[in-house]
Amino acid sequence: MLDRIYIEISNICNVQCSFCPVVDRDKKIMSPSDFEHIIRQAAPLASQVCLHLMGEPLAHPQFKEIVELCEKYQVMVQITTNGLLIKRYQDFLLNSKIIRQVNFSLQSFKDNFPHKEIDPYLGDILGFAQVAFSKSPEMFLNLRLWNLESAAEDNEEIFQFVENYFQVTINRKVDVGGIKSKKILNRLYLHFDSRFEWPSLGLPYNGTQGRCNALIGHIGIHADGTVVPCCLDKEAQIPLGNCLQENLVDILNSARAQAMKKGFESGVLVEKLCQRCSYIKRFSK
Repeated sequence: MLDRIYIEISNICNVQCSFCPVVDRDKKIMSPSDFEHIIRQAAPLASQVCLHLMGEPLAHPQFKEIVELCEKYQVMVQITTNGLLIKRYQDFLLNSKIIRQVNFSLQSFKDNFPHKEIDPYLGDILGFAQVAFSKSPEMFLNLRLWNLESAAEDNEEIFQFVENYFQVTINRKVDVGGIKSKKILNRLYLHFDSRFEWPSLGLPYNGTQGRCNALIGHIGIHADGTVVPCCLDKEAQIPLGNCLQENLVDILNSARAQAMKKGFESGVLVEKLCQRCSYIKRFSK
């Protein structure tokens, strides 16, 4: 059983963040019929599905149908969004019983709209959280920020807004090195991360020693049905198969997938992309 399967329902986004590379693949929106074909196979294999790999899930024109299919197959859902469209879907999401977690990439706002007032944007997101406390108390909510010195001013503006909105105090002295969270209230957290380099075959060779959670804890499925071992394989440089044409279980049991998985379990990086991935160094700490 995997912890999660990333299903990219669309590789199209409504903004273009500097920290999120352009997708070279053809633009693609997964149809509800293709999604049902995939979720029928994926639901028994994972504790949850994440409706994201690249792209903005809330910008999918049939987003509600996608979530309703997850309800049909009784699989919990995690959503990562820039939050710009959250007000449009607030009632729908908070009435759903299968939304386990919503991650808001707050870094995206200032990155795309550096001269725009952030308060209305934050107000919509914190308003969603406020209603969730009573209507969906089991839902986890993460406000994602950069753990970088260059982001300190933007983060401080967000800290102050959150403090005033919920009448809480955020301890700025806590060391949040790496990937760590700070609880704000109930199941609402500040979640910090540092920027990383997206894996590419054009990056320097780092060797064959290392571990990763790919194929052990998660896999990804692109909008065209291509199965990849890792949520960072944005261009399907390690295509394992296509679950619109083949059975997902058979793909995961294929020789290539099994060689990768056994390699990770023994600390060996089998694929060339993995041997050039700097993100993988996080798992050796």
